[in-house]
Amino acid sequence: MSLSVRPRLTQALENGSKADKGLANFMLNAMAEVPFETAASLAAKVGVSEATVGRFCRSMGYKSFKDLKEHLKADLGDRPWLVSDRLSELTRTARTDQSHLHLGMEMEIAAVVRVYELAGTPEWQRAVERLASSEAVYVAGFQTERGIAQYFANQMQYLRDRVTLLNLADGNFAEVLASDGNACLVIFEARRYSRLAKLLAREAQELGIPVTLITDVFCDWGHDVAQEVFAVPTQFNQFWDSTAQMASLCNLLINGVFLELGPDVETRLKRIATLYGSFIGHVGDPVAPIKK
Repeated sequence: MSLSVRPRLTQALENGSKADKGLANFMLNAMAEVPFETAASLAAKVGVSEATVGRFCRSMGYKSFKDLKEHLKADLGDRPWLVSDRLSELTRTARTDQSHLHLGMEMEIAAVVRVYELAGTPEWQRAVERLASSEAVYVAGFQTERGIAQYFANQMQYLRDRVTLLNLADGNFAEVLASDGNACLVIFEARRYSRLAKLLAREAQELGIPVTLITDVFCDWGHDVAQEVFAVPTQFNQFWDSTAQMASLCNLLINGVFLELGPDVETRLKRIATLYGSFIGHVGDPVAPIKK
């Protein structure tokens, strides 16, 4: 084959059917997890039939999903397969809580690796530079991801001014959509996706406001409405999807912005610490007299 798996998946994401795009999107964003999937488990996660997975693989020139995974080694190297036998053995023979924790741990480790891989991409650097240089940064989060969005906005406010967590109660997003000047938007969302997330991203894009979407690997609409889509794994053999790795990604983004801004950011950090000390104070470590 002239092309490896990754570029073939990229072609399917651009030109395939809705089912093909869903499968390609999941596999591209969860490449490190693909070795641990079966055709049945992949079909269940993407919401298609097992037969559709087979047809998708054959449309790209592979005999089966198993054949695709064999060719995928050229893209990933042998690293994901180093633990595959252990994971298979745990799945087959152990049904205790401890075995589930072992499996979840392996999956979370793979997710952390994926987050750090994202931090090495050109898209990441582009987003970091924009977050550091835009006149204003707006942040939105919906449903359970609202807390992560607030964390990101609060941390960014330590580094630079004009960082705003959008007020969802207003019902119009005028803070960002009616703003003037050079602004950008960061959205946090995971399935089942709030319709507001997609509408806000689409409206911002139409107005020329760059959008960075931080989401899960199942999101198949993000590339249509955002300049960058950072999709993180959220399934770790637990009852509920976990967005914990979104927080890891947040920290890396914040660190990237800090490095991009350079030494001058220290002045703002000291000023904020002094203000906090003046109004509220830190336990056992006053940095300024508390105002009365």
